[in-house]
Amino acid sequence: MKFSFWFKNSSLWRIGLYLLVILISVYSFFPIYWMIISGTKAPTHLFSSPSLVPGPFTWEYYTMLFQVTYFPIQFMNSIIVALGTVGITMVTSVMIAYAVSRYRIKGKTLIIGVMLYAYMFPPLLLAIPLFSIFAKFGLADTLFSLVIAHTTITLPLGVWLLWGFFKAMPFELEEAAMVDGYTRLGAFLRIVLPLSLPGLITVAIFSFLLSWTDYTYSLIMIMSDAHKTLPVGLAGMVGAYELRWGEIMAGATLIALPLLILFSFFSRYFIHGLTTGALKG
Repeated sequence: MKFSFWFKNSSLWRIGLYLLVILISVYSFFPIYWMIISGTKAPTHLFSSPSLVPGPFTWEYYTMLFQVTYFPIQFMNSIIVALGTVGITMVTSVMIAYAVSRYRIKGKTLIIGVMLYAYMFPPLLLAIPLFSIFAKFGLADTLFSLVIAHTTITLPLGVWLLWGFFKAMPFELEEAAMVDGYTRLGAFLRIVLPLSLPGLITVAIFSFLLSWTDYTYSLIMIMSDAHKTLPVGLAGMVGAYELRWGEIMAGATLIALPLLILFSFFSRYFIHGLTTGALKG
């Protein structure tokens, strides 16, 4: 009876739904808020008098982060690895997805299924064999090996999403472009790619996100401090006798900043591309 009363009263149902959304939003945002204010609080107030109210403010942790640690080098390493992963994933997944959606390839559905199945493996199961292969070819402890390792995660889902876009796109559009004088490549570049922009942005953001936040591959593939990326470098601040909470919070804030910028500008395309590509695929 109580449940039926709530369902019949639309105003109460709407208020309850709004309260639930607010509760989930506060619960999700609170760790981020605590991370940000902890990275700007004075050392004397960070532990002695913890408070949800920001202040007193200081930039000491950020200064120490850039002057004492390898954070600037690790930040550039993460940028290089993430952009390299995005570039290889975009080019390769577009080529594979377009080929299996437009050409007669035997077992193409099996190819997509196997790639998606490979994506389900935990990274740790692939990291050790990959490291052995890279060590054999002299590529251990290099950023290039880390880019290739990250591609093993990003490429399968990228192919699957773009395959859904290309398969649902009528081939008559390309035929009409070729009748107008375009080559097959020209029709692909001028017709197919612009119409697949949400899917391309989704794959790019997804690849950048996984590469930027990866810890497992970076921990196993990279040994030297000069080649470490941000997640591993930040975890290295947790020592046996010293724990730099202020620098850790400041570094975590800077790690999250590029992701916040990406989602602020491209969240609409990301959500649309993720749902549309998955449904069409």
